[in-house]
Amino acid sequence: MKAVLALENGIIFRGNSFGALRETVGEVVFNTGMTGYQELLTDPSYYGQIVTMTYPLIGNYGINTEDLESLNPKVRGFVVRELCKAPSNWRSTRTLDDYLKEHDIVGIEGIDTRALTKTIRDNGTLRGIIAPLEGFDFDKIYPAFAEFSVTDAVANVTTASVKHFPGNGPRIAVIDYGIKTNILRSLLNRDCEIYLYPAFSTAAEVLSCNPAGILLSNGPGDPKDCQPAIQTLRDLYGRKPIFGICLGHQLLALAKAADTGRLKYGHRGCNHPVKDLKKDLTYITSQNHGYSILHESLSGKPIEITHINLNDNSIEGVRYLDAPVFSVQFHPEAAPGPKDTAYLFDEFMAML
Repeated sequence: MKAVLALENGIIFRGNSFGALRETVGEVVFNTGMTGYQELLTDPSYYGQIVTMTYPLIGNYGINTEDLESLNPKVRGFVVRELCKAPSNWRSTRTLDDYLKEHDIVGIEGIDTRALTKTIRDNGTLRGIIAPLEGFDFDKIYPAFAEFSVTDAVANVTTASVKHFPGNGPRIAVIDYGIKTNILRSLLNRDCEIYLYPAFSTAAEVLSCNPAGILLSNGPGDPKDCQPAIQTLRDLYGRKPIFGICLGHQLLALAKAADTGRLKYGHRGCNHPVKDLKKDLTYITSQNHGYSILHESLSGKPIEITHINLNDNSIEGVRYLDAPVFSVQFHPEAAPGPKDTAYLFDEFMAML
């Protein structure tokens, strides 16, 4: 079936439908990874977004049962240049098309993804609609752009109840703002005992398990929409060692009166260069975020910048000088992407 991707600025791309055959609206973003489409489809940080892959051929190794970062896809739509209809991989259990149909996720293929990516880079993140070409009328669907916004993102992806994962090592309280499975796996591989808490738990609830340390997970949306979570971090600060990742990194900064701002088109992919200023080494990292800590907001605060993004000089990591607390904007657990920065989990273990 013929389909269109219409952007709020009036640009329209024509292609072919795959996955669910219906209409969907979301924020259109792009991911620069060559592989890892299954992990990013199930990454809760993509809640509310239509994801475009810049690499041209997607789906060639199919879908397996092992590489899910949450139970089901969280994207609103998926955009590719060419969809592989006959995948080849020993772990593959079904095609990407079948997987999206199974979970009612809309896809479109056959469009010029290079032109779409350049449009987003020039104009910033745009809202878009994927819809069947038959009967398509831009003027009629245009109101949908104004009506759409990513709201209650964290509330829609966090765990509904406290979960326990046994281990023989240190006990870690993890606050789930939209956690990827590989963060939990990274802790379990270090023999940690984990208590996973809903995003809007109070400090008393998080401390009730008497943890050795606290980990703050990744998650979707604008960090300033999570005021209760920010207050919880103010209450937790200084009481236990804390390690923040992605959204957790941003929320910590807001809790300490720093500020965050929206990036023009975000960082999404598994090939972003980040420099560790302490080690004087550059790592290739996995990233997925649309906001970052603002440099000027750290002035006069006991916060030291530890990592910077070498593409745009944005802040990628900080250490707090008045408490055993540090955080990073990128994903040290990767999935997808290189595991070069997994050493940060070991630094957290040493801090405990």
